[in-house]
Amino acid sequence: MLQSIVAIASVMMMSAATSFQSVAQSPANDEWTALKGSGKVLLMRHALAPGTGDPSGFKLGDCSTQRNLSETGREQARQAGNELRRRQIPVKQVLSSQWCRCLETAKLLNLGEVKPLPALNSFFRDRSTEDIQTTQTRRLITEHRQQNGVVIMVTHQVNITALTGIVPRSGSAVVVQANAAGEVIVIGELDP
Repeated sequence: MLQSIVAIASVMMMSAATSFQSVAQSPANDEWTALKGSGKVLLMRHALAPGTGDPSGFKLGDCSTQRNLSETGREQARQAGNELRRRQIPVKQVLSSQWCRCLETAKLLNLGEVKPLPALNSFFRDRSTEDIQTTQTRRLITEHRQQNGVVIMVTHQVNITALTGIVPRSGSAVVVQANAAGEVIVIGELDP
């Protein structure tokens, strides 16, 4: 029984390690093309960090108190960055939640300087900040509407779901753009 569980877990981890590449090679995938042009934002959930939420004793500036990326997650982030470069996606800016797993994901993408942004921090444990953070993030997406180059926002599942209604897997991303009314429109998904 234990061997079966280990085998299943191993297959799941290998599956999670695949990057955007498998989706990128799909002939039906137009999301890569959709990333070109003005106003595009890539809402990326941090790469694989086993577990849920954060341990008790969580401290924002202390990675030893947080749930962090696994080696599989690190490889997932590197592969996502490689695929974005291979596809020649023009990256204007990389923004990240201040959580260690998001900052590490953003840095491992290796697509430019990473700017921590509190609006992208998780509100999984404290929903009292959900509305204000979602409004701030929506405003940033709207402000980017007429600009060239993709803005990458590395954040958490709850943040992406609040903006789009989509529950992304670790390391996956949702391509969005604001319309003239300031509404966030989902263009597509890039799944690991």
